Formats: sequence, C-alpha cells, structure tokens
Amino acid sequence: MSKLTLSLAVNDYDHVRDLLDGRAAAQGIDLVPSLLPVEEIFYRTTHFQEWDLSEMSLAKYASLRSQGDDRLIGLPVFPSRAFRLSSLYVRGDGSVSSPADLRGKRIGVPEWAQTASVYSRGWLAHDQGVALADVEWVQGGVNQAGRREKVAVRVPDGVRCRPSPETSLTAMLLDGGIDAILSARPPAPPPGREREIVRLLTDFEAAERAYFVRTGIFPIMHLIVMRREVFTSHRWIAGNLLKAFTQAKDASIARLDDITCSHFPLPWMSQRATQAREMFGSDPWPYGVAPNRVTLNAFLRFAFEQGVCHRPMQAEELFPPEMAAAVRV
Repeated sequence: MSKLTLSLAVNDYDHVRDLLDGRAAAQGIDLVPSLLPVEEIFYRTTHFQEWDLSEMSLAKYASLRSQGDDRLIGLPVFPSRAFRLSSLYVRGDGSVSSPADLRGKRIGVPEWAQTASVYSRGWLAHDQGVALADVEWVQGGVNQAGRREKVAVRVPDGVRCRPSPETSLTAMLLDGGIDAILSARPPAPPPGREREIVRLLTDFEAAERAYFVRTGIFPIMHLIVMRREVFTSHRWIAGNLLKAFTQAKDASIARLDDITCSHFPLPWMSQRATQAREMFGSDPWPYGVAPNRVTLNAFLRFAFEQGVCHRPMQAEELFPPEMAAAVRV
C-alpha cells in the first residue's frame, strides 16, 4: 500500500532530524522536508499555507485561531522553546539597569505578536510590575527596517504602540530613539559598536530558573501545524505524526545522555541533560497537551491581555480533540 506524501517546512533541529532522515518514521507517511529559517517559514505559512505541515509561531497561530481563522490545525509538537529573560537589550551607558527602570521608557519589539515578546511582556507585567501602559512600544525590524505585523492585533486601550518602518530597532537603540529592545533575535550593531548594547539581565539563567520554579512556565515558542484540508481528509495522521516527532525527540535526548562519545561539539552535555531532568522531570522537553497545560494557558492569558488573541482561550482549543487523549495499556 502506498504511503501518504506530505510536505514539511521546519528549521534544522537535532530533535527533528531522525524523522527527516527516516530513522524515526511516521507510520503511513512519507515526508518531503524543506529546512528553512523560521522567519521565512512563518511568513509563507501565515500568508500562503504552502506546505502540508510546517513549523509555526505559537503567537501567530493562536492569534489566527482566536479570530476564527481555522485554515491551520495545531499539533502539540513544540520544536522550539526557550526562556526569554535574556531577550531584553539596552545601551551599556543608558539609564536602564533593572526591569523597574523600564517604566516610562520606549521599548522596541519586532512584532507585537512575536511569541517571545508575549512571554516577556507577561513577565514584566505579572512578575516585575511594569504594566503595558507604563511603556511606549515601538514596532520595527530588529536589524533591518520595514518589518510589519503578520497578523491583526488589538493593542489594548491606553497602551501606546507605534510602527517605525523607516529604521531598525538596533539603529534606534544606538541613536537614543528607544531605550530597550525586546526580541528573540539579538541586535547586531555595526562593526565597532558591538559593546554598546548589552543584556539587561546579566545572570539571566538564574532568573529564568527561579521563574520556572515559581510559575511552572517553560515557554513554548513554536509548534507544528497542518493545513486543515489535509487533516480533514486524513485524521489519522495527527496521532501518527505526534508519535513520530516524539520518537525523534527522544532519540535526540538519548544522544545527549551518551557519555561514550560526543554527539554535540560542546563539553558536559550529558551533565546538562541530567540537570534538566532534575529541574523539569523525566522528560525535559515534553510534547502533548497535558504536560504543557500550565505553560500554554499562561501564554494564552498573556496573549489575550496584550491583544494578540482576540478572545480568551484554553490550551485544548489549539489542537484537535484526538491530541488531548492518551492511550494507556
């Protein structure tokens, strides 16, 4: 019997690679992969749905779903997740030396609906007491001028957010036009000016660990989505793909654990895996709805408060009902 052929656009992750090269197989499916930068994937997926399956920004997907746009169906497969307290950048000689100093300042964001920004604004508001309305927000490309929002957002009343398409956020920070940048992709100053921009939190890892212990939030950046017509015609593929992505991820973590040889060109990788299990549990990078409900619901709460989502949502609304069930024997 012939297999179903599906196209997949995804970034180049070790924890996906076994699925792409066939070492982990999705039963009944042949995948045709395209390995591309995430910004390109998101743009082409949001506007054109070019692939059957693709990596997608959680914020953009949730925003579209909250607006009744159901052209895409989510899978609880999360290829990218990262704490983002490292994503606040300021001038080394500026007046901002702590999160509290951001009150009354101007912060640049690449997009209001960037997932990293949603989490970081949620942290500022709920953890640091810096409300959305305490800041003037400036939207623009981090290192290139002209970046625009990819989805419709409803910036809350009383919150100031203005687009600045004529120059980059990095140039504005260097020239004093803004006081900070909040971005997943770091600023890239021109040669000779690299040291003028620094992270606001120097010991961000300690802050991120404390944040997780306090909240249980391990930020999810991206998920895998599929075109609705593909899912409607072949509902069985959702479960098969979840199993295959999980198998590939588990194989990647097993390579991290292997102390016999170095699968990654950095020292102490197996020790880092052990430390991650001590903090996050037996599976430090879980897929599925149930083990990620705290993070997903926190994100959706932040996104609604910030006008990225147009209505309140719960984690289960992002995925087909098959993804909320688990087979037990």
